[in-house]
Amino acid sequence: MKLQQLRYIVEVVNHNLNVSATAESLYTSQPGISKQVRLLEDELGVQIFERSGKHLTQVTPAGEAIVEISQSILSRVESIKAVASEHTHPEMGNLNISTTHTQARYALPDVIKAFTARYPKVSLHMHQGTPTQISNSVAKGTSDFAIATEAFHLYEDLVMLPCYHWNRSIIVTPDHPLAQKKDNITIEDLAAYSLVTYVFGFTGRSELDEAFHRANLTPKIVFTATDADVIKTYVKLGLGVGVIASMAMDSQADSDLVAIDASHIFGASTTKIGFRKGTFLRSYMYDFIERFAPHLTRNMIDKAVALRSNEEIDAMFKDIPLPIR
Repeated sequence: MKLQQLRYIVEVVNHNLNVSATAESLYTSQPGISKQVRLLEDELGVQIFERSGKHLTQVTPAGEAIVEISQSILSRVESIKAVASEHTHPEMGNLNISTTHTQARYALPDVIKAFTARYPKVSLHMHQGTPTQISNSVAKGTSDFAIATEAFHLYEDLVMLPCYHWNRSIIVTPDHPLAQKKDNITIEDLAAYSLVTYVFGFTGRSELDEAFHRANLTPKIVFTATDADVIKTYVKLGLGVGVIASMAMDSQADSDLVAIDASHIFGASTTKIGFRKGTFLRSYMYDFIERFAPHLTRNMIDKAVALRSNEEIDAMFKDIPLPIR
């Protein structure tokens, strides 16, 4: 059994059983991958993949367990490399972050600017995507950190640390009737208008739906987007009333819009940063986390990592006040 063979079967799964795409991503040949997979199956005495002719059709039950263990082994191998790099080149390396547009556009710029100034030899890469894409990227090892607000059930296999709470704002044009009501706006008022907001699964959208559900109301959502700037554009065009993260409003750039605090209507959401269990965190990784969430010191992170589940981590932070944005 070779590490190369384990890497091949993991990557085949990551590429939806497409051996050709796997070979291309690994800069090797398709027959070479197929041969090594067969040799591994022969050695183990079980099929990892079911086949139809030359095509892989699905992962067998035994194969699912083997791939899962292989992912863990390869992760530990990367950790060994990280340990070596930490001692030989402590301020050199790579940092890959997967997150949503809102985090990348509004929460991270100052953090990244300061981080890159401090660690000019660390190559930092940002990947934007859906919650599913974000969680898959970290689970597969493509990204080191996931920064997320929604769909935390997708991140159960990661260590998820709470960073900050954030609220929502209602945005309208200055001549809109709600611009005059301001602090007196109720969820019933919102239900009377067409809404422009985030796609479900993005940036705390579920809290909006739950708030309407609690009031036995149905929101009239006429337009959704993953990008707060797009939402603001369509509010200006008169398509509807916007509901976005408060941090996405800029008093100067958005001076032609009125932002109304909606924290009395919608509950706050929590942004978390996560990474794979067993990951060896380089010093610059600890530093990045603390720059993003100052309460997450190295000591606090290590205490959280030692816990068994994200439920225990949430309990650990229950009485620790988080920043509010």
